[in-house]
Amino acid sequence: MQQQHPFSTLKMLKITLTFSLQLLSNVPVFLFILPFHGNSESSNLEQKVLLKLKYYWSNPLYINHWTLLSNSTSTHCTWPEINCTDGLVTGITLADKNITGTFPPFICDLKNLTHIDFQSNYIAGTFPTVLYKCSKLQLLDLSDNNFFGSIPDDINRLSTRLQYLHLHANNFTGDIPAAIGQFSELKTLHLYVNHFNGSVPPEIGDLSNLEFLRMAYNQFTPWKMPSSFGQLKKLKVMWMSQTNLVDELPETMANMTALENLDLSRNNLTGNIPSGLFLLKNLTTLLLYKNMLSGGIPRQVEASNFDVIDLSENKMTGTIPDDFGKLKKLTGLALFLNQLSGEVPFTIGRISTLKAFKLFNNNLSGELPPDLGRYSMLESFEVSSNLFTGRLPEDLCAKGVLVDVVAHGNNLTGELPNSLGNCKSLSSVRVRGNQLSGNIPTGLWTSVNLTELMINDNSFTGELPDNVATNLSQLVISNNQFSGEIPAGISSWRNLMVFNASNNHFNGKIPQELTALPFLITLLLDGNQLSGNFPSEIVSWRSLNTLNLSGNRLSGKIPAGIGSLPLTRLDFSGNDFSGQIPPQIGLLSLSVLNFSSNHLTGRIPVEFDNAVFGSSFLNNPGLCASDPSLGIDVCNSRPRKLKKISSELLIMLTSIAASLFVSIILFGLFMIKNYGRRKIGLDLTWKLTQFQKLNFTESNILTGLIESNVMGSGGSGKVYRVAVNDSGECVAVKKIWNNRKLDEKLEKEFLAEVEILGLIRHANIVKLLCCMSSENSKLLVYEFLENYSLDRWLNGRKKRSDISGVSEYAHTRRVNEKIDVYSFGVVLLELVTGREANYGDENTCLAEWAWRHIQEDNSIVDAFDAEIKEPCYLDEMSRVFRLGILCTGTLPSTRPTMKQVLQILHRCNHSLGFEQRNDGSEYDAVPLLNNSKRRSILYYGNGSLALSV
Repeated sequence: MQQQHPFSTLKMLKITLTFSLQLLSNVPVFLFILPFHGNSESSNLEQKVLLKLKYYWSNPLYINHWTLLSNSTSTHCTWPEINCTDGLVTGITLADKNITGTFPPFICDLKNLTHIDFQSNYIAGTFPTVLYKCSKLQLLDLSDNNFFGSIPDDINRLSTRLQYLHLHANNFTGDIPAAIGQFSELKTLHLYVNHFNGSVPPEIGDLSNLEFLRMAYNQFTPWKMPSSFGQLKKLKVMWMSQTNLVDELPETMANMTALENLDLSRNNLTGNIPSGLFLLKNLTTLLLYKNMLSGGIPRQVEASNFDVIDLSENKMTGTIPDDFGKLKKLTGLALFLNQLSGEVPFTIGRISTLKAFKLFNNNLSGELPPDLGRYSMLESFEVSSNLFTGRLPEDLCAKGVLVDVVAHGNNLTGELPNSLGNCKSLSSVRVRGNQLSGNIPTGLWTSVNLTELMINDNSFTGELPDNVATNLSQLVISNNQFSGEIPAGISSWRNLMVFNASNNHFNGKIPQELTALPFLITLLLDGNQLSGNFPSEIVSWRSLNTLNLSGNRLSGKIPAGIGSLPLTRLDFSGNDFSGQIPPQIGLLSLSVLNFSSNHLTGRIPVEFDNAVFGSSFLNNPGLCASDPSLGIDVCNSRPRKLKKISSELLIMLTSIAASLFVSIILFGLFMIKNYGRRKIGLDLTWKLTQFQKLNFTESNILTGLIESNVMGSGGSGKVYRVAVNDSGECVAVKKIWNNRKLDEKLEKEFLAEVEILGLIRHANIVKLLCCMSSENSKLLVYEFLENYSLDRWLNGRKKRSDISGVSEYAHTRRVNEKIDVYSFGVVLLELVTGREANYGDENTCLAEWAWRHIQEDNSIVDAFDAEIKEPCYLDEMSRVFRLGILCTGTLPSTRPTMKQVLQILHRCNHSLGFEQRNDGSEYDAVPLLNNSKRRSILYYGNGSLALSV
């Protein structure tokens, strides 16, 4: 073989190396050109799908920027609502974008989607089975929308990779399909706050990777928790509040070793609590309140991480386990409204984390743990209605954060703890009905946050101070041994609403300064030793409803100014009042009146001269009345002496007068009939649509539409109280007027939509009896409620009634199923503001006024009725106000359903307030509140729902 020259070999090597390097350098470029070209084409297709989605939903305002961004050099992967992986769309988040319409049928043209989040919009329709084509889907969030119907039985056709399924806060009905148990990778299943009314499948127990199961607030058919749920060994949170759970809990729940938060409250569970629940070492929150559980609390407790235990409102018996004293992380213990007995383990008082201690309404006895409050930041102490003896724990407010002391209805003795005298955080002290004694700690009277001091029915002594807490609204000290005079400094008790000092040893005069309390509603000073005249001038009792001064030694005349007060209950009996009863007293609308056993004289006011006040004036020898049934002297009425006139003249004058009288009557009847026909339109043609069986005619209604029968009015018309038969039976008639004639289409629409109202049948909803329509007026005839308006029952006022739902109808000319919600919202606003439904100018009503009040950034508290604005209830009133605004939203679609409203109020009503967040990312309040254009006013600064409990 011929030997190659070294230089030739080197040259050949160089050529080979150069070629190889060139080849290597070109290979990556060549290899990556094709994939890049492919991604670019897919990217363009995805952007078209996204823009198509925007167009499908009629270009929602909140994603208008997609159009601008699509014309820029950046790709859709930079859009804030889009997530991409390797240049392909894998996630789309359009939460709370005010999107309406139906679910897009082409969404799975984005073939790599793993994440779809459309929560908190107004998307409607049945469950979108088009999602079956999204084969890579891992997260699906359709919560807080308007989906309806049942979840399909073949829901398992969704991606087998599904890990998160959020369908809560919709309108789904029917069963939970058994196929849902086939998602082997599912970690979160949220179905709460829907309208499910079918069954719960045991196959949920097959979800071996499930960590969060929330199905609360659904009305399933009564169901027993399947034993298969014990297989959920990775489950951390189970929220089944108000789901119609019945019977006993399965013992297999002891196998749920990862469980941290268990809420089965507001159900119909019976039997014993499974002992294994208290052995779950990861369990921190146990909420079983409002069931019918019985038997004893499990004695052995190894769940050392317990934070909250709420077993309240059940039928539990036996004693409180000693092991509760070992729970070093416990912040809240609620066992109230059970049948527990025995003593409270003293070791509970040494738990350094304890904040809430609520054991009221049981049969517990013995002394209270003396260390309560000494080592922990105790905020709430409620042990009322038990059999406790001994003293209240001395250090209840040692840490200075105690808010409530509620210990009434026991057999406690001794003095109030001195620590309460230095407790600036204290809001409410209720220790009535014990055997407590001694003086009230000086600082307690003036504790800066104190709103309620109820210490009646004890043996306390001492005198009233000149100054009390600025926010004090209720002071109840009756049936004690307080003495001395009522101080002149009482004029500084500006926010006092209730002052009950009955049956003590107070003496001296009633100071005029007492009449300067503008918010005082109830004043009870009966059963003391007060003397002297009643103040001649009343400064500012503009809210006073009840005044009882009986059983004292008061004298002098009753001042006429009493007649100008808004009183409904007045008792001056058993004193030494003299003189006549001022006729101004007759102006009062009183349900209780007692002037007996005084020295009053003269004729009683004519307004009270009837048997209703049969015992109101007894033992006043100088009083007289016309009605002998009152039990006092009958007043003599002597006829005046008339000059004698001739019999002929008398006959002539009588004849003339009679003729003139008959003529006037006939002329008057003619004018009234003629005017009435023209006024109410008897000459018009009326069309009557009947919804109930009627016992009256059109004429009965029309003749009753006169000004003297008006109960209320607003921008849309007036409400009349009309008697329809000889027995005095009445109806309420809402007259809606128009300034223009309705065309035939609107006329048909009115009749069709009002028929919806006529179909409503509910014991607590006023019935629509019929409607009547003419060329220029519409009449809605309702049953009349004899017991006046709701706010009169609750607030003791007389107000004109209004039919709020009809008012909205008159304003909008449209009817749908959310009008009842609107009406209820108006009632809520009436209750907290003290204003009538038609409050506002000629173009607004109470609902609009309330919304504007918030828009203008005014304080919610400023909108509240001063007569019920007690500082301790401001939080609850704020929640009701916000709920009222939500219910009266301009768009019916934004309003909650009545069921959802009830659920919100139920959650706000639980007196313990231990319903906490189930994990760090989810709120445990009704999530529909997030689905509203007004939601910004429903949030506090920290982002938590204002209506959450």
